[in-house]
Amino acid sequence: MSKTIAIRPVAAPAADAVQLTDEERQPCEVWTRVMGYHRPVASFNIGKQGEHAERRFFAEPAALGRCA
Repeated sequence: MSKTIAIRPVAAPAADAVQLTDEERQPCEVWTRVMGYHRPVASFNIGKQGEHAERRFFAEPAALGRCA
């Protein structure tokens, strides 16, 4: 005997429904992988932070088409 369960999706609040003042906001911590370790970008020295800002990101499927 099997039971059927009805699942009703819960509506998420609209992005414009949430408004924060500057005092309520907090900084977002960005992490990246360097030499096999995950580290926060804020802990990088000034040179490594500059290198991180200059990085180019790519999508693998797009890059694979140019390798032939």
